[in-house]
Amino acid sequence: MIVAVLCGGSGTRLWPLSRELMPKQFVSLINESLFQQTILRNIDFSNKFFIVANDKHYFLALDEIGKIDAKNKEFNYILESVAKNTAAALLFVALSANNDDIILALPSDHIIKNTQSYNKAILEAKDLADKGNIAVFGIKPTFPNTGYGYIKDGKNGVEFFEKPDNDTAKQYVDDGNYYWNSGMFCFKAGILIDEFKIYKPELLNQCKQALNTAIKYDNFLRIKAEDCINIEEISIDYAIMEKSKKLKLVKADFKWNDLGSFDALKDEYPKDNNNNSSSSDLIAIDSTNNFIISNKLTAAVGINDLIVVDTVDSLLISKVGESQKIKDVVKILKSNNSPLAQIHSTAYRPWGNYSVLLDAQNYKIKKIVVKPKKRLSLQKHFHRSEHWIVVSGSAVVTLGGNEFFLKANESTYIPMGQIHRLENPGKIDLIMIEVQVGEYLGEDDIVRLEDDFNRQ
Repeated sequence: MIVAVLCGGSGTRLWPLSRELMPKQFVSLINESLFQQTILRNIDFSNKFFIVANDKHYFLALDEIGKIDAKNKEFNYILESVAKNTAAALLFVALSANNDDIILALPSDHIIKNTQSYNKAILEAKDLADKGNIAVFGIKPTFPNTGYGYIKDGKNGVEFFEKPDNDTAKQYVDDGNYYWNSGMFCFKAGILIDEFKIYKPELLNQCKQALNTAIKYDNFLRIKAEDCINIEEISIDYAIMEKSKKLKLVKADFKWNDLGSFDALKDEYPKDNNNNSSSSDLIAIDSTNNFIISNKLTAAVGINDLIVVDTVDSLLISKVGESQKIKDVVKILKSNNSPLAQIHSTAYRPWGNYSVLLDAQNYKIKKIVVKPKKRLSLQKHFHRSEHWIVVSGSAVVTLGGNEFFLKANESTYIPMGQIHRLENPGKIDLIMIEVQVGEYLGEDDIVRLEDDFNRQ
């Protein structure tokens, strides 16, 4: 069986923890990241994994997999330049497999508990798929949630229902025959492809064309941006599942949470006697039903029903029950071209990471960490010069036609327009301080001449 993990979600309703370049599945919300938990939960079911992700998240996935014991497991990556929803993502996997391969398709951002029940459901789904069915996982609802779609095993097969209002959700739960739509599926690759031939032949042709012209490397292929643009953006539910006659419902009773909002995340944290939960030390006086995420001691006095999320560069305050609307904040940030929608003050790159320590008009100060044996691209900038100060480790600097070595407490100057590169030749992290000076200090002021990571 092949395990396909879908990493396309952007997690806008979990801003400011989740950003475009660090979406919620890669954020350590509860111990390991949700992506890492997904891999670990299914590590014994398969030796072969397909990861479908945005090409900007490839190295995040690599880092997360590098943190777990995944020896003798094969990881393949299908990278989209533009996300096109779950129909295209699953079709890419099916077209990359053999027709008789069974594919277990999983979102990367769910919390699942009760391993024994989960394993039982997977084996049931695998058996159904082996017989030519498409297994759909329904989760027995524990309360009338309006944030989930529902499914039902009806007279005409599996039926899908949109996210309901509160009264309808109560009716679904009271009925007892409705289940939360988990977005988890199990099928043979050839069966799914045949369903696309019937219900979405044009999308099938679009995805075949995109795979034929994709850029291929050792363990991944990147779908070209011009091909992604031509692919229809549609979910697998709308494209196939709501029409297919091959569906079989797996009625699962393991504890499941798709963490689509802070209201959902709140349930995963321990609570005090007044239903307050927090990620840090919390002193709560005359306060009830609050959820506070912070990296420092927090005191709550006389507040009720609030969600407070404090990060280095942003502060969110929301009423409990209103966190679904946070996605509208992200829309406003994007309309204003704010980097806060895209990136944290610490940004992760294939070579390491950087943190913005100070961002002012005409100058910016960063802390840069380069992993051992890694190097940045050979590059130049048109609008800024840079001062580099090594504080730990060692560096090899390329500047114009020269190459020289720097150790801790040594520095150099990179003039505007000069070709340069930074490399860590050592066995420990290279840590340096970079001071940028110029009229424009945006991250897009970079021209890559060579790059070890084949970034576009």
